Amino acid sequence: STADSLEGCLDCLLQALAQNNTETSEKIQKSGILQVFASLLTPQSSCTAKVANIIAEVAKNEFMRNSCVDAGLIPPLVQLLNCKDQEVLLQTGRALGNICYDSHEGRSAVDHAGGAQIVVDHLRSLCSKTDPANEKLLTVFCGMLMNYSNENDTLQSQLINMGVIPTLVKLLGIHCQNAALTEMCLVAFGNLAELESSKEQFAYTNIAEEIVKLFKKQIEHDKKEMIFEVLAPLAENDIIKLQLVEAGLVECLLEIVQKTVDSDKEDDIAELKTASDLMVLLLLGDESMQKLFEGGKGSVFQRVLSWIPSNNHQLQLAGALAIANFARNDGNCIHMVDNGIVQKLMDLLDRHVEDGNVTVQHAALSALRNLAIPVVNKAKMLSAGVAEAVLKFLRSEMPPVQFKLLGTLRMLIDAQAEAAEQLGKNVKLVERLVEWCEAKDHAGVMGESNRLLSALIRHSKSKDVIRTIVQSGGIKHLATMATSEHVIMQNEALVALALIAALELVTAEKDLENAKLVQILHRLLSDERSAPEIKYNSMVLICALMGSEPLHKEVQNLAFLEVVSKLRSHENKTVAQQASLTEQRLAVES
Repeated sequence: STADSLEGCLDCLLQALAQNNTETSEKIQKSGILQVFASLLTPQSSCTAKVANIIAEVAKNEFMRNSCVDAGLIPPLVQLLNCKDQEVLLQTGRALGNICYDSHEGRSAVDHAGGAQIVVDHLRSLCSKTDPANEKLLTVFCGMLMNYSNENDTLQSQLINMGVIPTLVKLLGIHCQNAALTEMCLVAFGNLAELESSKEQFAYTNIAEEIVKLFKKQIEHDKKEMIFEVLAPLAENDIIKLQLVEAGLVECLLEIVQKTVDSDKEDDIAELKTASDLMVLLLLGDESMQKLFEGGKGSVFQRVLSWIPSNNHQLQLAGALAIANFARNDGNCIHMVDNGIVQKLMDLLDRHVEDGNVTVQHAALSALRNLAIPVVNKAKMLSAGVAEAVLKFLRSEMPPVQFKLLGTLRMLIDAQAEAAEQLGKNVKLVERLVEWCEAKDHAGVMGESNRLLSALIRHSKSKDVIRTIVQSGGIKHLATMATSEHVIMQNEALVALALIAALELVTAEKDLENAKLVQILHRLLSDERSAPEIKYNSMVLICALMGSEPLHKEVQNLAFLEVVSKLRSHENKTVAQQASLTEQRLAVES
């Protein structure tokens, strides 16, 4: 066709596409003119922009995208990205963006032709121009890169390596008045922020400042939601957490909480949840957490405290999780316990004993467990009645609650003989522990139950506690625990068993025999991989077991002397010394 009649044909096609895109696209596909378009996409032609526009329109249909690739349209389109004409650039960006949308073939072809780099370069050079035509072009180019890399880690990494992140952040700052462009930037951020490598790059930009500034301006729920979707993955990075705190995000979040807490509108409930969850996430960074704690005087810390007695479950949950996060160093824990936080958490637990909210129970127990770590807090928390408050949840059938309950009790009784004795004589507790020691489906609960059983004996050193544990069938679990893959658990089991043998050997004799403890000890001593402290405590235990006739016989039947005499030359002095003592004892008793 001549240029004039060609122009008419193209106008006609655009009109038909405007009226019924799908039907017209099918006809274009069947007619074979897509191949003709490839030859019309030249920088010299006056029709180029219209041809690119037609391609952009037909590529809105999923069934047309592969046809566009097969017709060889990608290389000439990518070539057009080098031209200066703004309308051609706009339509070419649209065409490539639509072809890439959800199309693996489209993306591969653009990648192969080197299209992404040219677009990134354009974004960089056009970034500072704020005229409407340029902003429209920037929006199209951002959208094209979005469609090109969406949910594709390899292509996202490629864009990150091309340095697209600082450019997008700059765009956001300069064009924050342009809704369409800021929205495109946000979607692109959300897309890239999931990748670990992107977070390092984001941390070197002023993204925190820009995004908080943008957030403060938003009134509509959807826009806030969009920014939240970018903030959540970014806030996983500790450097960015601190930047967000310094940029004033926390104040924005607290304001949202205040505005939405009493509302029953769906949007407000969602916003309250997102804001309070994000608040908790910011407290996971050590520096950001300490900055907000401000020695326990911080207004943020005080506000979060006020969430705990609230009637809103989401706020109770976030408040308890926040306290658990503040309770990550001894100084904070001691300050909080001295300032009455324990009572607040116990009151919260009390409200959730009967048919309570499991996530709130779990969070409050997590906070109490962390607060019980410093030595000086243990006695204070015990006298405040924490153990009794926690024991109310013994009936819980929820493994996460069981796990935290066990951890809290174990922290509380560490080196607290009286409390350990009191709990160790509590038959209900011990029976429940023995039951949970068999919770094969929940390794965490099983491990914690074993550790608490052992801790009750180790910290109380009480005959009554040992008798309660023997009567409840706990011995076999301690023997099994001695074979754990974790050295710390093996050790705790061996020390508890040595105390049993020293204080109540007669009571426990039958159970120790049935648990095949002597064979277990033989295996531990023979195994070269056993840690030195395991070898040492196994030998101490062997000596203690010699006081029982049936167990003594078992020791004689297994070649213990042989194994022990080898350990006399062990590189660890303490193990070597204990081997000499044990050898003498075995020799005398044999």
